[in-house]
Amino acid sequence: MFNIFKKKSETDQEIAPSEKVAQPVVKAADPTPVSFAQRLKQGLAKTRQQFSSQLATLFGGGKIDADTYDELETILLTSDIGVAATEKLLSQLKKRVTRDQLEDTSALKGALKAELLAVLQPLEVPLETDTHTPFVIMLAGVNGAGKTTTIGKLAKHFQSEGKSVLIAAGDTFRAAAREQLQVWGERNQVHVIASEGGDAAAVIFDAVNSAIAKKIDVVIADTAGRLPTQIHLMDEIKKVQRVIDKAYPGAPHEVLLVLDANTGQNAVSQVKAFDDALGVTGLVLSKLDGTAKGGVIAAIAEARPIPVRYIGIGEAIDDLRPFSAQAFVDALFDDEA
Repeated sequence: MFNIFKKKSETDQEIAPSEKVAQPVVKAADPTPVSFAQRLKQGLAKTRQQFSSQLATLFGGGKIDADTYDELETILLTSDIGVAATEKLLSQLKKRVTRDQLEDTSALKGALKAELLAVLQPLEVPLETDTHTPFVIMLAGVNGAGKTTTIGKLAKHFQSEGKSVLIAAGDTFRAAAREQLQVWGERNQVHVIASEGGDAAAVIFDAVNSAIAKKIDVVIADTAGRLPTQIHLMDEIKKVQRVIDKAYPGAPHEVLLVLDANTGQNAVSQVKAFDDALGVTGLVLSKLDGTAKGGVIAAIAEARPIPVRYIGIGEAIDDLRPFSAQAFVDALFDDEA
């Protein structure tokens, strides 16, 4: 493990002497857990409550007319589904109404669920890590998106599948991220390669070579959080990607972008910027247990249909699960609405 003294650079984030490194990375699983579907419903409560109250009135009966579609458009837009996805949903819904000869608004709920599922279904592509050994995953995202916690959950997920894991703490500028990963690694017997400063690319380069030598199954490489508008920082993360390819030609095999579900339409901008820079191959939507409006997934599906590999609905170790379009759509609607 590295022990290099930190060197300041313009990208460093100063850590105050009194700042304490946050210890928790992920919480233990609930000893009396409810089903994942129920937790997903809880996580999407804000969106579902909005749908339940507004759609209950809209779908309460009556003739389908222009006012119906205008009201539905407003509901979709205020649920973070976005303009492009809303237009597509309404267009497809109108075609379904004509095709199926629907006349009463009470029939629209099932039709809307079916069209939303059709939008999200292409994003349901599970991550396959058996194609290379090691399989190298590079994580990216803005500060505060939940990358560090996601790494801990991902490592535990791969361990549960019987895979060996190595973590490269490539966020060399934020002490909290480094030490949280080290604490998590010690508790769960996952080797963490870290540095107290220096070049993130060098840390990850050595981690990949170590994984090759030790025949590790999965490498999870963290990177420093950055705003996509900071061109010089985006150039640095592209350098990390190139260095990984030098260490192991063809890697990284997955570029995961972690998105905070609470950022709304800003998440779409992040997807576009990071995808343009890195060629993002998968998404993780975190923090759906907060005030998130889950409709942003539909906006992402329309803007950049990149697979949503996992969604995070809580802080427990098992609250990161593969994305299921059907489960997600079911959670958005109140069955009694």
